[in-house]
Amino acid sequence: MSSSDRLPIRRTGQDSQPMKRQHTARYYAERVRESCTAMVTKTVCAIFLCVVLVVGIVFFILWISLRPHRPRFHMVEFTVPGLTQPTGFENAEITFNVTVRNSNQHIGIYYDTMVGSVFYRDQRIGSAPLMDPFFQEPKTTTVVDRTFGAATLTVNSKRWEEFMNDRQKGMVVFRLDITSVIGFKVSTWRSKHHRMHVNCDVAVGRDGTILPAWKNKRCPVYFS
Repeated sequence: MSSSDRLPIRRTGQDSQPMKRQHTARYYAERVRESCTAMVTKTVCAIFLCVVLVVGIVFFILWISLRPHRPRFHMVEFTVPGLTQPTGFENAEITFNVTVRNSNQHIGIYYDTMVGSVFYRDQRIGSAPLMDPFFQEPKTTTVVDRTFGAATLTVNSKRWEEFMNDRQKGMVVFRLDITSVIGFKVSTWRSKHHRMHVNCDVAVGRDGTILPAWKNKRCPVYFS
């Protein structure tokens, strides 16, 4: 084949080096602009996420500190003085002492009239108001004590005989129910009202006084 039949080949310097593409100034400017835009976007996103995180932590702390806790009731004393007397029903009395603790740091509690009822074998044997409406400051304890006498107790000879039979077995079990309507207060804000129920199971021994296992026992509290 003659040299006139060969295809022409363009060479640049040495055969081993390929051709380099030349970029314009406009191309480099667009690349720089895209890089700056991406950097600004990342910075704005990082700042936004930091702000959201800080706000979330602040709200979480406020929620923890201002979340209302229900009051705590503890049975301190419960006595049936005449339990040692066979005919004690004639002048039957039940005396009890309950503490109410508001454990909230910054939240006060409004109580409507507080009513107490004593039950024996799920039968109510007495009921009466315990306290007039009152406001309980944060981190304070209120003592609720009352004596149910002949005017508030419905105990006949048959019921007293049941008391005596349980006494012979070592203990007589009662239940004190406390009801009220309460509301929480933070500064000038007041919550809606909730109907509160407190159930205090308690047992007395042969001498009519509260047994050690039931003394200072916490009472369940629920709302309806």
